[in-house]
Amino acid sequence: MVEPKILFQASLDVGRELLRSPASRQEPDAPPKRVPVMVPIRSLGPSHRERIAQHLLSLDPQDRYLRFGYVASDEQIRRYSDGLNFERDEIFGIYNRKLELIAMAHLAFSTEADSKSCAEFGVSVLRASRSRGYGARLFDRAMMHASNEGVDLMFIHALSENTAMIKIARNAGAVIERDGSETEAHLRLPPATLDSRMTEMLEEQLAQTDYRLKAQAKNFYALLASLQEMRQGVRGAREKPGR
Repeated sequence: MVEPKILFQASLDVGRELLRSPASRQEPDAPPKRVPVMVPIRSLGPSHRERIAQHLLSLDPQDRYLRFGYVASDEQIRRYSDGLNFERDEIFGIYNRKLELIAMAHLAFSTEADSKSCAEFGVSVLRASRSRGYGARLFDRAMMHASNEGVDLMFIHALSENTAMIKIARNAGAVIERDGSETEAHLRLPPATLDSRMTEMLEEQLAQTDYRLKAQAKNFYALLASLQEMRQGVRGAREKPGR
């Protein structure tokens, strides 16, 4: 007997196929298209400052060098995180199920009078979470937000050996200019549209919901672990000799 859940899912798949236009349907022998996985990316505020600091402190010396252009010390990273201006700039983050900040991006808006419509992008991803496209996803999110905020030009300043960052910029269509050990990339952004504004709003709501669910799950499992420890303690006390 087919389970109702499986039957319901199959019905949904058939319905989606029928609703698709004939031109968009794949031939039976065509390889299936890969559907991109939704990565919840949320805006970070002052309450996330300590997690931002912990994320950056977790970077090894080489990663700190690539992110900041020098091997930042713990004290320098603390000063950086303490100096983040959440009212002016935008910081995005990706959390795992343990609520660890595994990737973050800093979109810094220009404060110069003659370059108000410019912003600079920086990103860092923990080594254990690499090769999943998180850097590119954060770049896309920052591009959309910058465009919606009226930014015309986005800059990426990186060391020439930071091939991962340069690849992200090149794939996005940025103009790459190398000057010895440093590379500058700039990308002209399209104007904001109703679709881009609605998309950003929806993605932010989904990311906040995802974060709340992860927080609830973490608290629930912590409670279970605490109850388990209490049970084991009571069981151990009962099994002591003389009782």
